Amino acid sequence: MPLIDLLDIPPVGALLGLDPGTKTVGIAVSDALRIAATPVETVRRLKFKIDAERIFALYDDRQCTGIILGLPINMDGSFGPRAQSVRAFAGNLLNVRDVPLCFWDERLSTVAVERTLLEADTRRSRRREVIDKMAAAYILQGALDRLKSQ
Repeated sequence: MPLIDLLDIPPVGALLGLDPGTKTVGIAVSDALRIAATPVETVRRLKFKIDAERIFALYDDRQCTGIILGLPINMDGSFGPRAQSVRAFAGNLLNVRDVPLCFWDERLSTVAVERTLLEADTRRSRRREVIDKMAAAYILQGALDRLKSQ
């Protein structure tokens, strides 16, 4: 299955949200009714095969019907090296397993999550532990909100 538009994602079931970085992948999941995104875990990237196995294990365990992948678009709307890396990551995921997958613009998601954690007076070490999975939840919630507005 190729990459699809958000509005073509299957209409029911939980969705998995991913925020892939160079060292980690933040993972979040929605409930089956797609009301709320919940941070699940941060996977330390090792080898792609191992990372993909963990991602798809969570996908299956949570009975997901699609993946929302955060795409780091530049502020001017262009696609830089990080966006190209995420596109390659998406292609590799789809080579492992044929699942509905779409991108969601993640501009400023980490900044927004960092601000929220700072406002909550979260200590620095704890912020490092949770920021990636919280960013994945932020990305996924944005996509859920867009789906609800349709």
